[in-house]
Amino acid sequence: MLLPTPNCDVVYKRVMDGAVLLSTTDEVYYGLNAVGALVWEQLPPTLTRLDEVCARLARRYPDVAADTIRADVVELLDDLLAHGLVRAAEGTTDAETESAAAGEAGQAASPRVG
Repeated sequence: MLLPTPNCDVVYKRVMDGAVLLSTTDEVYYGLNAVGALVWEQLPPTLTRLDEVCARLARRYPDVAADTIRADVVELLDDLLAHGLVRAAEGTTDAETESAAAGEAGQAASPRVG
């Protein structure tokens, strides 16, 4: 799955223990924990595929199961997309991105990434 891209109208600021996002057009304020901030920092142009982000997180957090990492990242990306903080990857629609993410995540547990 291709990663969504950060919305150009969103301001990102790293803070202690995470980061904050602010949509300057919608005035949406969104907090990220430290892992969520790492995911945000890996979005395009840094990385382009979900598998790449998950692999980086797995190397950083070797005690966390790969399927848990993937489900949590997908859940975070879906939430960011729903709030308009990211845009669907080029060549896909929002519905396709959400559908693919939902299919890959299955029944995700409560968010631990965002």
